[in-house]
Amino acid sequence: MNLPEVFQINISQILGAELPDFLSTLDKSAPISVRLNPKKKSALPALEIEENVLWAKDGRYLIKRPVFTEDPAFHAGAYSVQDASAMFLGHVLEQVVDRSRPIRVLDLCASKGVQTTLLASILGEKDLLVANEIVKSQLSILKENLLKWGFSNVIVSNQDPETFADLEGFFDVVLVDAPSSGEGLFRSKSGAVSEWSEANVQMHATRQKRLLSAAAMLVAPKGVLIYTTDTYNSTENQENVKWLNRTLDFETIDLEVPETWGITKRENCFQFFPHKTKGEGFFIAAMKNLSRDAKFVKGKPDLNRLRREQRAILKDWFKPELFDELEFLYKNDGNIVAIRTSLLSDYGSVLRALAKRSSGIEIGIFKGKDFVPSHAFALSDMISETVERLEVPANEALNFLRKQNFEFSTGKDGWLLITYGGLALGWVKKIGDRINNYLPAEWRIRMDSE
Repeated sequence: MNLPEVFQINISQILGAELPDFLSTLDKSAPISVRLNPKKKSALPALEIEENVLWAKDGRYLIKRPVFTEDPAFHAGAYSVQDASAMFLGHVLEQVVDRSRPIRVLDLCASKGVQTTLLASILGEKDLLVANEIVKSQLSILKENLLKWGFSNVIVSNQDPETFADLEGFFDVVLVDAPSSGEGLFRSKSGAVSEWSEANVQMHATRQKRLLSAAAMLVAPKGVLIYTTDTYNSTENQENVKWLNRTLDFETIDLEVPETWGITKRENCFQFFPHKTKGEGFFIAAMKNLSRDAKFVKGKPDLNRLRREQRAILKDWFKPELFDELEFLYKNDGNIVAIRTSLLSDYGSVLRALAKRSSGIEIGIFKGKDFVPSHAFALSDMISETVERLEVPANEALNFLRKQNFEFSTGKDGWLLITYGGLALGWVKKIGDRINNYLPAEWRIRMDSE
């Protein structure tokens, strides 16, 4: 790999005698890894699993990269494709949070939502998770990935971090998975090497300070700010951590990490190098807020609750142990969202503070007295076992996902939840000899099989 000379000088100062091993590793292919959805367990025949990821209980390395688009389980949200190094976030989160009570977590730079799904997998249903993405063009894939993951306690927002002022001190954990110069992705991201420059490093470091400054104000007293990048240099990593601790009264948290994992520890920060760990370059530090009072304004959402007779109709659609814990609210467009009653107050605070956001699981809409279930509801973990399901093999599952004709036999009319390996893919409605496929057009697979 032809690396910029200045980068080689910088990385040699970090690695010393380890430099040749590091450079040699960059000429090898990056390992392929996935993280399983703990709520959607299935056999996953399309994946050839090699071994587990040491620091992530749901992480798996693959022997080779499959065509993920041709695996129905991928569309059902059974797993997420993620570099193994970045999965270390889960190990950090489990060490720094107090699980004796519900907590509030913000993913400030959610991007496509890969780390958001990791956070969701660790948090409980009574915890609140807010996924924010600044870039509007990323929102659709962020929402799609979160819907596939199937968790109901997530709010998605599209705000500049500085507009979160009304939520000062609100979150127990804030993740800043910051855009970076991408040195850790040189072998896996096309263009990463050619885009690198000293000026680019400085530009990102300045932007990262802005993100960290905005994020710090949102962390509750004694709460935690987790900072991650995909790069190696100290300007974007350790120096930014020192700046935050010095200027905003935070303290880096010492974490327990087995030496056998090969993760490099410097000043209570953790760095992944591909010649020492099986994954790409990654940096992470967790910092505790030593001061600052919470100043957020408590609020309740403007509730437009479902009518009693409509709620009664919904009862048979939901798991009985869950139904009484849910509040069903109308959106302005008539669609219905389901929110846990225990989260209403926190939802109210967030919805009051942020203008561009969506919340809860959109479960469907009433057309007259008939309930039309949504695709998000199909992918959630809320549906009653009594709802009619239709298991299909892989080829018919792919036909369904392409919105093509597919073969199945059932004598029953009405709504059917199409499943593959027990994983829900979406709805069809049978009316006599006609089958209506309710998969949203924008979710349709457009790639032909090879």
